[in-house]
Amino acid sequence: MGAVWGGACAGSASSDAAPSRGYRRREPERTLLHATVRAHWKTFLAEMEERGEAGANLPWFVAGEFERYLGCGILANGFARVRCQACGDELLVAFSCKGRGFCPSCTSRRMHDTAAHLVNRVIPQVPVRQWVLSLPRWARFLLARDPMLITRSLDIALRTIFADQRRRARRAGAFAPRTGAHLRATLRRRAQPQCALPLRHSRWRVRPRERQRALRRAGAALRR
Repeated sequence: MGAVWGGACAGSASSDAAPSRGYRRREPERTLLHATVRAHWKTFLAEMEERGEAGANLPWFVAGEFERYLGCGILANGFARVRCQACGDELLVAFSCKGRGFCPSCTSRRMHDTAAHLVNRVIPQVPVRQWVLSLPRWARFLLARDPMLITRSLDIALRTIFADQRRRARRAGAFAPRTGAHLRATLRRRAQPQCALPLRHSRWRVRPRERQRALRRAGAALRR
């Protein structure tokens, strides 16, 4: 697979400019984490199969996450050929696994990209409030396996929070307050140190749409 890089490389920069570091492949196969997983992954899977106990096998998405991580950033598993239009220099960029749960490189890149997108393009310059949905332990394992259950639990939580906002606004004197059109961003993350269980973080504007006079009273009530 080929690609064209439109930027200028370090070799095409003027002599009085500061030298550029350029691109360096991150070489994940040389890291301690990659070496550890690579050395023990097959043995770990074999031991899990030998146990033969109910629930002993790894969920398919956990095994897939580790398998993709082992191939992430490895040139032998595929790469893009990138060429500088300014000087004609070429380099190879290995494909990434784009994992969401384990790969340090892909999860960090996704985290930074999401944060920059929310701050620069989504969240307006208004007060926001955050709610964290934390479920009982028995329910967390079910949600970790079933995306539909995560969606349903989130819908229930949002309806409950919106209903509470409307009640608070009515008590403060707002007429027919509405919350459904508010900006909302919901993020799921793994809550425990071992990255085992999901939580939901939701952020949105704290004040419902209403008349300007009632907005001030409702906002004061919501802040209490």
